[in-house]
Amino acid sequence: MHIYKYSGNGNDFLIFHSFVEQDYSYLAKKLCNQKNTNSDGLVILYPHDKYDFKWGFYNKDGSIANMCGNASRCASFYAYENKLILNRDISFLSKAGVIECQIKENNNVSTKFPYVKIIKEEFEELNLKWKIIDTGVPHIINLSENDNYSKDMAIKMRKKYNANVNFAYKKNGNLYVRTFERGVEDETLACGTGIAASFSYAKDNSLIKENKIKVYPKSNEELLVWESKGDIYYQGEVKEIFSCELSF
Repeated sequence: MHIYKYSGNGNDFLIFHSFVEQDYSYLAKKLCNQKNTNSDGLVILYPHDKYDFKWGFYNKDGSIANMCGNASRCASFYAYENKLILNRDISFLSKAGVIECQIKENNNVSTKFPYVKIIKEEFEELNLKWKIIDTGVPHIINLSENDNYSKDMAIKMRKKYNANVNFAYKKNGNLYVRTFERGVEDETLACGTGIAASFSYAKDNSLIKENKIKVYPKSNEELLVWESKGDIYYQGEVKEIFSCELSF
């Protein structure tokens, strides 16, 4: 099989397309954890009669995630670069609903998040304030003036609430977000749904008053995040890392 690896601001994924829809969780665990193909997840694109494609998304541990912001940008860029679709405005079906992406100049891709739902209003735990927001997958967020990231704390909150854990803070007018992702069970270099959830929390708390700001994940690669008519969008560069033939 021919497989590609793409990166969305440090969040990398293995991608291929198929006409056969099946359970690829075993393949995600096998490929994403190998030294030469190590990735945060596996994406499979399938044909769809209404949308540009349908996807299957698997975390590194083989579990299924409803939505992944960076993977949606990578999958859309992959489909466009490989001429599976010819238009730059893309819509595809995920378990979180229809995802809309747009291919822009200089390999930049934007994503519109399907929804933003508050699961739990602000509360205090482990001497920090948190909020839980679902942007396709659930995220628990600490919003502070400093980088409070702690792996031990992230593991505790992830296990208790079964959600991705984010530590966000504002500095020099920009938002910085570090995310511990379930399914990877570690901090990743970027998490699009986590950035969207953190942006929403910061807007609700009036920490961010602008409609568009720069956001930096752990990779320190710049992302633009904005709100328009109640929807959250974000945009960043997508890179092809490699492609290869695999035999089993």
